[in-house]
Amino acid sequence: MSVPPRLPPDFPVIRDGAIVPAALKRGFVAIGNFDGVHRGHRAVIETARAQAHMNANRSPALALTFEPHPRSFFKPDAPAFRITPEHAKLRLLAANNLDGAVVMQFDKELASLTAEEFVSKILVGWLGISGVVVGHDFHFGKQRQGTPEFLIEAGKRYGFAVEIVAPLNDSGVPVSSGKIRDALEAGDIAQANELLGYAWFAAGEVSHGEKRGRELGFPTANIRLDPSCKLKHAIYAVRAHAGGKAHDAVASYGRRPQFDNGAPLLETFLFDFEGDLYGQEITVEFVGFIRAEAKFDSLDALIVQMNRDSEQARVLLKK
Repeated sequence: MSVPPRLPPDFPVIRDGAIVPAALKRGFVAIGNFDGVHRGHRAVIETARAQAHMNANRSPALALTFEPHPRSFFKPDAPAFRITPEHAKLRLLAANNLDGAVVMQFDKELASLTAEEFVSKILVGWLGISGVVVGHDFHFGKQRQGTPEFLIEAGKRYGFAVEIVAPLNDSGVPVSSGKIRDALEAGDIAQANELLGYAWFAAGEVSHGEKRGRELGFPTANIRLDPSCKLKHAIYAVRAHAGGKAHDAVASYGRRPQFDNGAPLLETFLFDFEGDLYGQEITVEFVGFIRAEAKFDSLDALIVQMNRDSEQARVLLKK
C-alpha cells in the first residue's frame, strides 16, 4: 500500500459538532479505533466502500474513529503504544479511497453514552447513515454494551444496513493491533510490516540536536516520536521521505547510551544527501532491523560499527 507523504488537503475530516456536508450524508460507515489501519482494518474499510458503491447513486464511504485511543481515557497512566498517532492514521485512511473520515473525541461524555444513544444520536441523528460495517469483536457504548449483534438489531429498527467482518489471519497469526505492537516492541519490522500491509512509518518535524552525528561524520535528521512509542531501541534500515523525494537511510531509535541515556529520539542518517532539513516534516519508513542499541568501548569503535550499520542498511534496502 502506498502511503501519501502528507494528509491530502481535499480529504474531509469531520469532528464533533461539525455540520456533516450533504455529500457525506447517507453514507456507509466503517467504525473502529483503526490504530495502524492494518490489513484487518482495511478489510472492514473495503467492505464499507463496496457496500457504498453497490447502488446506482453511489453512497459515500466513511471511517468513524476515536481520539485519543480509548485506553488513554480509561487508563491514563498506561496509555496504549500508538502504532499510528492521529495524523498518521488519517493519512492511511485517506490512502484507502474513502470519501472522508469522522473523528470523535473520546472523553467522559462519549464514554457515558449508552449503545442505544450512540446509535440514535451519532449514527442516525448526526451522520444520517445508510449502513455500518464493523469487525467481529467491535464493542461500543457505556460499559461496552454495544455488540455486533446489538448493531444488527438496531439496524432493523432504524433502517440501516449492518455488515460484520470476520477476523483476518496471516498464516495462522491473527492480524491485530496488539500483534503489531508486540512485533515493533521486539524490533521485528518484517513481521510488523507483513501484518500492516505497508512499511510502518514515523513522521515529525526535524529538530536541532547535540550535533554529535555531524561530528562523527553521520549528520542525522532528528525527530521525537509519540511518547507512547515502545519501538525497540535499535538500529534500522529505513527510507526517509523529505522534500518530495525518497532517500535510503539508516536510523537509530533510542536513548544514546554512548552519550547521555536521554529521552528516546529517532536519528536518521540519509545516504548521499546534502541539505538542511531543520523545521521540515519528514516521514521515515522502517524496512529492516539491524541490531540492538549498544554502548561501545570508544568513539572509534562506535564509528566503525556505524559504517557497518550503514552498509548493512544499504544491502537490506536493495532487497
